[in-house]
Amino acid sequence: MYKEQAASIVLAAGRGSRMEGFSGNKTLLPLIPKASIYEGEQHILRHILSQLPPGPKGIIVHHCKEEVQACTRCGADSYIEQPVLNGTGGALLAAYRFMERTSCANVLVTMGDVPLVTPRTYRALVGALARQSMVVLGFTPEDKKKYGVLEIDGDNVLKITEWKIWKDYPAKRREALNICNAGIYAFTRALLLQYLQRLAGAPQKVEKMIDGRLQIIKEYFITDIVGYLTSDGYSVGYQIAADPNETLGVDDPDALRLAQALYARRRLAKAPCER
Repeated sequence: MYKEQAASIVLAAGRGSRMEGFSGNKTLLPLIPKASIYEGEQHILRHILSQLPPGPKGIIVHHCKEEVQACTRCGADSYIEQPVLNGTGGALLAAYRFMERTSCANVLVTMGDVPLVTPRTYRALVGALARQSMVVLGFTPEDKKKYGVLEIDGDNVLKITEWKIWKDYPAKRREALNICNAGIYAFTRALLLQYLQRLAGAPQKVEKMIDGRLQIIKEYFITDIVGYLTSDGYSVGYQIAADPNETLGVDDPDALRLAQALYARRRLAKAPCER
């Protein structure tokens, strides 16, 4: 059981451009397929909401926001519109008032397309805030691909480094970076609110293809907060998911099929206990 509540924020604003043949919000895709992998039961987002700690739950919305709201009426307390898709940090900036209003001491931030994280893992993240100001969920895949990685010193995260930077590190240094960033975080609320104000004044300029044109836009990233905290002497910890599949992100049809298969396996494993 959780000793206390935590406010949870689920990032569910984007569409997912790699989900071929599907134009809806990918957080509404089913974990139990029926007619096709895109049609079925147990929507990803509803399942995630059921796994979160007790406490107020806010969903960041943008793409297909009406459908997201209709699907999650019984699981969410607030819907927070991200007017412009300007990064994960932009989503938290949009949720500033939601966090300001809650009385919870801690805030959990998770992705709306990562459906297999267990209540136990969320519990470990929030519990570690008794010792840390921020906690990052990491995982150790066989192939780091293009994931961001945690640069650590003992029990502390020094920074989160993106692939476009660590890919140019010397081979020995690259090999030592074996914990990847799952994009799921826990924060002490007061400190997060304080550092969001700093983040708001420090956008990054990012090149993106929009409507067939390469444009430079301003984006904000949660990972920047790690650097702010460590430079100011605060400790940022990490927890490692017991199973790398737990942090699977549903980015494309193959990942969706895998998530559905893993979810079916979990249900089958639980079935004898439910008889």
